Order: sequence, then C-alpha cells, then structure tokens
Amino acid sequence: MSARASFLLSRRLKVRAWLSVPHRRAASARFRKNARGMWSLRIFLLLTLVSLFAELFANDRPLVVFYKGALYCPLFSDYPETTFGGSFATATDYHDALVAESIARDGFALWPPVRYRYDSHSLDLSGPAPSAPSARHWLGTDDQARDVFARLLYGLRLSLWFGLTLAACASLIGVAVGLLQGYFAGRIDLWGQRLIELWNAMPQLYILIILASVITPSLLWLLFLMVLFSWTGLVSLVRAEVLRVRNFDYVRAARALGASHTHIMLRHVLPNALVATLTFAPFIAAGALVTLTGLDFLGLGLPPGSASIGEMLAQGKNNLQAPWLGLSGFFVIASLLSLMVFIGEALRDAFDPRR
Repeated sequence: MSARASFLLSRRLKVRAWLSVPHRRAASARFRKNARGMWSLRIFLLLTLVSLFAELFANDRPLVVFYKGALYCPLFSDYPETTFGGSFATATDYHDALVAESIARDGFALWPPVRYRYDSHSLDLSGPAPSAPSARHWLGTDDQARDVFARLLYGLRLSLWFGLTLAACASLIGVAVGLLQGYFAGRIDLWGQRLIELWNAMPQLYILIILASVITPSLLWLLFLMVLFSWTGLVSLVRAEVLRVRNFDYVRAARALGASHTHIMLRHVLPNALVATLTFAPFIAAGALVTLTGLDFLGLGLPPGSASIGEMLAQGKNNLQAPWLGLSGFFVIASLLSLMVFIGEALRDAFDPRR
C-alpha cells in the first residue's frame, strides 16, 4: 500500500472514530433516560456484588476472632479446636457450645449476618425440618436443615456466573460465525445457513436431558453443552447487520485501498455488529438461567448438594407444607429474569438505529 493510500485510510479511520463518539454518547444518554433500565442495572449490579462476596454475608465461620490478645481470620484459614480452648486438634466448629463459650469468655467473634453456609446443617432447630422463617433463619430451612437464605445467596452467584459466562461464550461464537457468513456471503453464507437450520431443528432440551442423565453432571459440562445450542440465535442478527454494512462506501474504499479481509472485518464491520450482540446478550443470559433452573428442578443439572435455585423449587414441590421454599426460589428467579429483560430492552432502545 502506498504512503498516500495509508494516509487516506488512517484519516478515514480517525474521522469515523470521531463521528462515532456522539453516537455513543447519544446512546448512553438514551439509556440513562430509561428509568426502568437504569434501576434494573443498579439492582442487578448490587445483587452481583453481594453474591460475589457471599462468604461475607452467609458463613458458618466468624469473619474475625479476637481471642486472648490474638487476632484470627477463620474465613481464610483453618484453626484447630485447641486454639480456642477445645480438646481436639480437628478443625474448629464455631457453633459448638464449648468453643463459643470459650471465645466469649476470653475475646469476641465478629459473625456475618447469616451464620450458615449453603451446605451447613442447623442442629439447633426447635422442630423438624423444614422449619419456618425465624430470626435465626430469615427464610427458614429446607428439608435437610440447611438455611434457605444462604442457599439462595450462593445459588444466585452460581446462576449469575453461569448465565454471564454462557452469554459471553455464545456471543463470541455467534459473532464470529455471523461475521464470516455476512462478509463473504455466497456459498459460505448459503451452506452456513443450511447447517444452522439443521442444528436448530434438533430438540435442544431433550438432548440436554439425555446427555445429563448419561454423563455425570458438572457445572463446566453443562456450560459446554448449553453453549453448543445457544450461539445460533445471535448468528442471524449479526449476519443481517454485516450484509448491510459490507456494501457501505467506507468498507468498499478500504477494500479498494488494499486492506486485508481481517482488517476490514475487525475495524470496519465488527463495531456495527457489536450493537446487536450487546442488545441480545441479556436475553441469552436469561435463557441460560431458565434452562439451568429447569434441569436442576428435574434433578439432571448440578451435582447433588450444590447451591441451586432449581433444586430449591423442587424442594418446594415436594414439601407443600413449607411454602417458603417454593416462594423464595420463585421470587429470586423471577426477579433476576425481569431485571435481565429490562436491561436488554433498555439497551435495545438505546442502540436502536432508527433513533
């Protein structure tokens, strides 16, 4: 490429970058004006932050222990029971009456708001499990005497991690396939569309149920299986956007100046396709949460004992005399899906090209 052609190409890229700033600012302003979307984003970020540090809010260990002039951090280290006046060298059970009395006599312990983890069994219930909500168990306990609030908090983190990771992986694959189909068009687009149509014709949920029942379920395995079926929904959006952009003047000018296909796709075409990806990602994450919850509800999802909202809903079905189990799981998953949908709608309206 000649020096003049390089100068013209760099100048065009700078002009496009300069022109794109007002568009981004206008889209950001439209998103901030959407009160429902902004409040949904704030609440979603707050829930994500709280669930990310779930150990600080629900744990069967104190955050810090000050005992006989020494400071201990049970949250990060294991201490033998003899450290706090116990008789055994095993890991300390801080709910043990003798240990708690010894710490209270010669120091103090700073506990999180909920003194149970998702897998902690409460041994001080006044009645049979599941027990009703109380001052000690805010949302009651399940049929295995585990704190419902702690399980929902840890399950929320697991669900958010799963949904956001799946949305990111599916978006990468969907954008790459849609970009290749739309840019090169022709036979690549034709054969790609036929293969995607065949793939979409497969009963996804039934295949997931069959594979989950044959193979030992795990979080990474479920993530891999669901990524295989989640990327196709984004291909058509990206492909349509790329088919529109590939004939624009600045793309044809870059091609005439000798720019490579990779450079044109990444620098000129891909930024336009990212708008569709950004607006569609929350809906992919919401669909992932629904599928994961459904598999856990059927007992074909995460391994037994995992913090799962779907497993909480299944317990609510099996224990109709304890309505707090089903209602807690329902309100958590319904609120989470509503927030994601509201955020996706706000992003869609903000980046709408007709505006």
